[in-house]
Amino acid sequence: MKKHYSTRFLLNWALLGLALGGLLILFNTLDFNPLPGTKSPIGEKPDSYADAVDKAAPSVVSIMSFYRSEKNSALLPFTPSHERSSKSPTQFKIRPNRGSGVIINEKGYIVTNHHVVAGADKIEVTLHDGRKLEAKILGLDADSDLAVITTKLNKLPALPIADGKQIHTGDIVLAIGNPFGIGQTVTQGIISATGRDRIGLNTYENFIQTDAAINPGNSGGALINTRGEMLGINSAVYNSHSGNYFGISFAIPSELVLDVVKQIIEHGEVIRGWLGVEGVDLNAQMLKRIGLSNIQGVLITDVFDRGPAEMAGIRVGDILTHINKKIIRDTRDVLNAVAAGKPGDQITIMGIRERQSFVTRAILEKRPGR
Repeated sequence: MKKHYSTRFLLNWALLGLALGGLLILFNTLDFNPLPGTKSPIGEKPDSYADAVDKAAPSVVSIMSFYRSEKNSALLPFTPSHERSSKSPTQFKIRPNRGSGVIINEKGYIVTNHHVVAGADKIEVTLHDGRKLEAKILGLDADSDLAVITTKLNKLPALPIADGKQIHTGDIVLAIGNPFGIGQTVTQGIISATGRDRIGLNTYENFIQTDAAINPGNSGGALINTRGEMLGINSAVYNSHSGNYFGISFAIPSELVLDVVKQIIEHGEVIRGWLGVEGVDLNAQMLKRIGLSNIQGVLITDVFDRGPAEMAGIRVGDILTHINKKIIRDTRDVLNAVAAGKPGDQITIMGIRERQSFVTRAILEKRPGR
């Protein structure tokens, strides 16, 4: 049977076709002509940090420290019983320790961690281009966990230093080092916090905290920004006794690094002020026992004979509350305030003795080495 189509039916199909055609034109316009102003308000993340790595990597070296440990042949396995004797000759076993370092200036000085090279009998540095050089220790600073070593070469690529005042929580950072001795490796993270202290790792602490992966062998390597500038020296990672990694790593900020390096190059050591006291942090029980409240400070428990504090009249039982008008909250504040000075500097100390305020002045001496 022959079908007949009404005019209205054909018209409806024609209108539908026009509508579909219009939608196709609209979609094509949207696909090929995106609207302006669609960028993220916080900026776009670059696809690669290769330029930063290329700039910084030649300044990061691998370090192998060798230690000789004595071993008596009488204790060696496989030694025949008739040869075992306490008079057997002493032999030496070479024990290696891996780490990283950063070329800090054009004269070839290399900064690394104290715990990477301290006590080493031999130090070998591997440059980015594969050359191996023997290095010597120029100076050590256990209190900041930093060290400076040198090689015979003096024209090495120094790593540019970032402005320490431009470091912000949330900034992207890259860690460069030699984890587990597998070769130079780059990991990425962000700055999790700045000014971290009271961690209990070093005597003087002002760490940059990051979640960039840092592993054994990374110690002494560089923490850089996305412009390839050094922010700090990677130093430690927080983990549990189980060895689990929690994404918490610490780097020594470049400002502290430069101060230590400068003093080691000039003096062979870091010279800090010393007051000659020992103390404990105040707590609620102590305050109640001595009849005080709402006081921050440090209770002095020992005063070194003929030291700066004794010469200034400070006694056991005194509470130090201010040094150079800065509030003292705990023993670390005392340590940092005194270390900021140099031998011969005069500091003003405020405190409480037998519930009465006092003010005195002390002349700092050189902090004894350790």
